[in-house]
Amino acid sequence: FFFASFRYFISPITTILFTKQTTMTSKYPTLVKWGKESVEIEFDPAAGVAGLKKELQDRTGVPMDRMKIMPKSKGLWKGVLKDDTSLADLPLSKISPPIQMLLMGSATLPVEPVKKTVFLEDLPPEEAAKMVEPSGLINLGNTCYLNSVVQCLRVVPHLRDGLRRYIPNRNGNNANNQQAQLHALLLTSLLSTMETLDKSPEAVSPNNLVMATKMVFPQMAQTGPQGQPMQQDAEEFYSSVMNVCSNELRGNDVLKAAFTGHTGSSEAPKAEELNGATNVIDAVFGMKMEEVLTCDELSVPEADKDAMETEGTNENALVEPPVVTYDLHRKLVCNIQGGSDTNSQVNITHIAEGIQLSLTGKLEKYSDVLGRNAQWTRSQKIARLPPYLVVQFGRFYWKATPDSQDHAGVKCKVMKPVAFHSVLDIYDFCNDKVKSVLKVSRDKAAQEEEDRVAKKLRGEDETDDKKESGDDAVMEEDTKPAAAEAADDDDDDDEDLKAALAMSVEPELAPVGPGLPANFQGLYELFAVVTHKGRDADGGHYMGWVKADNSDALGGKANPTNGEKKREQIGDTGEDNDDWFVFDDDEVSPCKTEDILKLKGGGDWHMSYLNFYRAKK
Repeated sequence: FFFASFRYFISPITTILFTKQTTMTSKYPTLVKWGKESVEIEFDPAAGVAGLKKELQDRTGVPMDRMKIMPKSKGLWKGVLKDDTSLADLPLSKISPPIQMLLMGSATLPVEPVKKTVFLEDLPPEEAAKMVEPSGLINLGNTCYLNSVVQCLRVVPHLRDGLRRYIPNRNGNNANNQQAQLHALLLTSLLSTMETLDKSPEAVSPNNLVMATKMVFPQMAQTGPQGQPMQQDAEEFYSSVMNVCSNELRGNDVLKAAFTGHTGSSEAPKAEELNGATNVIDAVFGMKMEEVLTCDELSVPEADKDAMETEGTNENALVEPPVVTYDLHRKLVCNIQGGSDTNSQVNITHIAEGIQLSLTGKLEKYSDVLGRNAQWTRSQKIARLPPYLVVQFGRFYWKATPDSQDHAGVKCKVMKPVAFHSVLDIYDFCNDKVKSVLKVSRDKAAQEEEDRVAKKLRGEDETDDKKESGDDAVMEEDTKPAAAEAADDDDDDDEDLKAALAMSVEPELAPVGPGLPANFQGLYELFAVVTHKGRDADGGHYMGWVKADNSDALGGKANPTNGEKKREQIGDTGEDNDDWFVFDDDEVSPCKTEDILKLKGGGDWHMSYLNFYRAKK
């Protein structure tokens, strides 16, 4: 009785479901040939002939009453489609897709676009910001120093992810709490300004950031005789913000977020990679510098070292051991010989020469062996590399004015041109330990390039490489049995084979810094520049120049031979002419790499002051 009642209860529902399933029809992909055009539609038999003609009218502009539709696939109707034809009775499921039809008729009606046009004004602000050029920052009165630096730091994902994870420290006494509150105000306003720039298609006013900057750094709140804000130094603002970030962005959670937030990875940098860095700034921008001091008056010439090794060391000879110390630096300095040393004969024309000059020098220091002050040589080398590298050009210096009435001196600017390229090689600035690691990747890359050029000269292509690799695999399989027999016959050969295999495995390279790409060769690519225009060191105008994120899409032209993107290059220099943006406060304009390389100085045009580099993959 129970099962009979249950069957009686569900039978009406089953009947209803079955009826709905049988009456449902599917849409069939259909290709309609109309003159020289082919129109793809989804053919719905349930809509009838009127539905089919209405869809074709919308797609082609042919009026329904002047439309003639004929079949091309077998199994459809015969002749011209009539209005009373039942399309649902056609065996459409037995016809191999796509179903093909022929349309005849002239288009006299406007055609509705397949994709609806969306105007920029109708998009949300965050979506509109992605469709136009990046937004600028409004100048609030000599705040170009701030605007230019923020635009360059804006494209550093490690810094932004660290700021997002930042939690202000509320512990300590009242004085520390007040300082922590000011620091928190500065960092939150900095992150807010960057994120607002991402979402706004219009120029953004950095009111909160300017206010926080003047509260945290009172020297930047100075005003002129008429009460107007005074121009500040862009490098001083950058270094001051980095100091605050280094004090606040600490802890394993913040460090992990800085290196994993934008990559999607869950692995934080290891202690041997950080090598003493305890905050985000020292890990992202910092370099561990090895400084060696040697006493010139007690140093042994190279020619005498061999004689000492062969004849023995004189016990009465005075030896002053070198003094080795380590320190953290957050930028390299490119010294430009000008006002700082007028007697120097060194002529600096390239950024590498200026950096090398800043890493060496002479100083007077007390010698324990001599018991008096002596002349020492200072030499600095990089012992840990960062993922981002900043180079400051020594454009400004203080010149003494002993003949003036107040003897106060004057701040001057060096206008001398110093060239730089889009890629900076720091191999020669590293210590021997870092060089040994970089040399492995550099030698491997040089060998691969040499092999590629040799194969190109021989006229070999990728198919030849694949064929050779296949032949090598066959030869390897053929030699395996012989090698196995030899190993069975002689145990010594087996040991030699194991030793050879162990030597063939590439050793794991020691880390030289956190967040560096695999097989890093010590090359850094330029991605942002802060420039200064004007001869007055306390005035002038700062601008930011930032590499476009979509330079691969905008800067490449299709190669007609293989359809691949061929990047535009600057003449015969071999450098890629990528897309950049120049930020003149609220005015943003596109430019090219060739325009950036002209910022070397030598005139009244903009000249580089801060160069921002990132590790090249």
